[in-house]
Amino acid sequence: MKNFLLLFLLVVPLFIQAQKITVSEPVMLRQDIAYYLLGKMGNRTLLFRDQGVQFEVTAFDDQMQESWRKNLELDKRQPKVLYVLADKGAFSIIYRFREKSNLITKIHKYGPAANLIDSTTIKNHGYLFYNPNLTVVESEDRSKLLLYHIEKQHTFKVISFDVKNMEVLWEASVQPPEFNYFQNFRDIIVDNDGNMMLVLEKNNYRNQRETHYYEFHCYYGLSKELIQFNIPMQSKLTYAATFAFDHLNGNLIGTGFFSDKNLGRADGTFYLNIKPQDHKNFLLSFNTFNNDFMINLLGKEADKNKGVPDIEIAELVLRRDGGVILIAERNRTMDRRAAAVNRSYYDSHTRFAVDYYYEDIVSLSIHPDGTTHWNTVLHKKQYSQDDDAIYSSFFLFKTGSNLRFLFNDEIKYENTVSEYVLNGIGDSERNSLMSTERLKLRLRFRDAFQVDANTLIIPSEHRSKLKLVKMEY
Repeated sequence: MKNFLLLFLLVVPLFIQAQKITVSEPVMLRQDIAYYLLGKMGNRTLLFRDQGVQFEVTAFDDQMQESWRKNLELDKRQPKVLYVLADKGAFSIIYRFREKSNLITKIHKYGPAANLIDSTTIKNHGYLFYNPNLTVVESEDRSKLLLYHIEKQHTFKVISFDVKNMEVLWEASVQPPEFNYFQNFRDIIVDNDGNMMLVLEKNNYRNQRETHYYEFHCYYGLSKELIQFNIPMQSKLTYAATFAFDHLNGNLIGTGFFSDKNLGRADGTFYLNIKPQDHKNFLLSFNTFNNDFMINLLGKEADKNKGVPDIEIAELVLRRDGGVILIAERNRTMDRRAAAVNRSYYDSHTRFAVDYYYEDIVSLSIHPDGTTHWNTVLHKKQYSQDDDAIYSSFFLFKTGSNLRFLFNDEIKYENTVSEYVLNGIGDSERNSLMSTERLKLRLRFRDAFQVDANTLIIPSEHRSKLKLVKMEY
């Protein structure tokens, strides 16, 4: 009777409060290198599986029952998937392979039934004795892709690609002066027109903070115009930073945390608003954390002279008025010697356990004039060990009226799932959504996929079995 009840719960929608939860049948992960949620296309939810030598799409119906499977034929010479993009009823796979010693990067576009509808070669790299580490960045509307790799640590080899028309827009080599990738690279952005904005960081050291600045290289490929400019950071160190292009207002936005003296702790936030083609007129502001915020976040450990440690930018949400909501999370990793091994210092087989702590979420809203609108601390505590923290952190579910932060309360097999609902004035409410007791679910919220304003798909992994969990509000 228990087994029948459990099977019933897995295949029939569960109604818990205002959410409808539907769980798929398990998919066995044996030799899979990776899998990608493609979202809903047509009337099916699609899953792409990269198995190294085989590539498969699995479709699920509205009840998350498997409808069909289909193998995709890529080129025969050891294709390697580089990137998967899903948008507006189609998905594209970017991969590379070798043909007669030439390295080729190619893209296939598929429809909702996983039928090939278009294909083109992005770049024939010619004979290379090495495989460049190609990185792919997508535009906000997912219509453009930027593919780049670093050559000799100082030159950007860049291709801008139009996914809608399946054509290369432009190709360029950009070599910033006195550039070292590991020391200076901060961010790279492609806008909805396929233009590139490269952001570098210089002199972000305590003994050089008076000359600390950001360096921008904005390349407009169709006109071959390269605009370069620097923004001095007013003798502040930047603890962390992220950048985005605000298409509604036509501005490049940068925000993050700054520190007066200690790169290990954040003292406040900064906000940069600039039009690349009118870069002499820009707004740069700094806001120090107030005492109430520090006490709310750190409790008894709060000390306005010490700042906030272990905080990392998770996401940047653009406001319609040109402001931003900066979302960050406190997390840290600790390596420790496992207790059950030989404790000899010189033992080469010594195993270290890795502990992951993912704690409070911080949301900070900044007006377009650079002043702080509000800040909100969303408390949580997650701890795990030796799992790369794949079940930790949260998923940000965006709607027109609020932001929802979904996460596991604890990282264990029988767990409860909670959410914070944050509105436009910074007020939040915490809700308990569901329990995974007896369902054998381990939800990976970091890898969830938002289908629309009411639905998301969350992958669950447990003992090499993958299930897809559909949550509908």
